[in-house]
Order: sequence, then structure tokens, then C-alpha cells
Amino acid sequence: MPTSIDLKKGSLLLMDGDPFTVLETTVQTPSARGGATLVKLKAKNIRTKQILQKTFKAEDRVDVPNFEIVPCQYLYNENKENYIFMNNETYEQFTMTGDMIEYELQFIRENDDVQVLLHDGNPIGLQIPNTVTLRVVECEPAIKGDTVTAATKRAKLETGLEVQVPLFIEQDTLLVIDTRDARYIKRA
Repeated sequence: MPTSIDLKKGSLLLMDGDPFTVLETTVQTPSARGGATLVKLKAKNIRTKQILQKTFKAEDRVDVPNFEIVPCQYLYNENKENYIFMNNETYEQFTMTGDMIEYELQFIRENDDVQVLLHDGNPIGLQIPNTVTLRVVECEPAIKGDTVTAATKRAKLETGLEVQVPLFIEQDTLLVIDTRDARYIKRA
């Protein structure tokens, strides 16, 4: 069983019976003699999407959830509420609600490969890559002469996500998007 000092961004842990993913960690070493090193965590509940902040002593043991990460393919959505995925190994299909994967839906298209988190055999969330490539379907035209500063404009991507992009980006351009904070990185 790992200790709290071993946790990094993206680590998975079990708190109060619920699975969490670590968003950020901060280590505080006290200046007083004999003071305990503290680890402050900011973690997101994978089921409820609630964000929690908790402080541990560095030597505190943390539980690792009984997760299974399964490679799957996103097939289609049903009534804009249920999303159907297929296990790439067993071809078993299962459904996840839009509430469970609301954030991740901004970055996936039909037939995309994703990693599904199973907790005790039930799907509870998705793991998507840190970057994805998406096509611009709508953006404002650039105005000549506006390129002197680092100005940006709004662009709508094929999944419905809207991001700020540089003025030279045009419709149908493929962009690399950071899924951790939903921002433009570069042209693909």
C-alpha cells in the first residue's frame, strides 16, 4: 500500500469508499523541529465529480481502488443521455450516462478509442489522452492587420467544444487540444 507522499497528479486512490483521481499535490515540510511533513491533495471523485481537498501526513498509507482499465471504443449516443461503449477485447457493450462523462464528451467522437475505468466491474468513468486532435467546424475570419499582437478568437470544434485560438486558424484546420484544461496547443 503506497503512502501519501507517493501520490502524483493522475494517481488513483480510495477515500471513504469512493474512487478519486489526484488533481494536484503540495508537500509542506515544517520548519519546526520534529514537525511532520504534510501532503495536501486536491482530488476529484470519479463518480460524483466533486472536488475534495484533504491533508495527510507523509507517512499515512492510502488505499488504492480496485480499478480495472479496459480499452474500449465509443460507439454512439442514445437519446443524448446514454453513451454506448464496446470493450475492444471481449466485444461486450455497456452504457454510461452523460452525467458520468460530461467533461470527457467534449474530446471524443464516435469510433474513438478510450480507456474505461471499471470499479468492481461497473463502468464509472473514462480516461482520455492528454491531447486530442480535433477539426475546426466554425470560426470567425481573421481581419488583416490584427496579427501584431497575440490576439485570439473563438473556434468551435467538431465535438462542440469552443476554444480560443490564434487569428490565423481557419475552418477545417486540425488542432491539437490539451484535454486537461481544454485549451489549444498547436495545429496538427
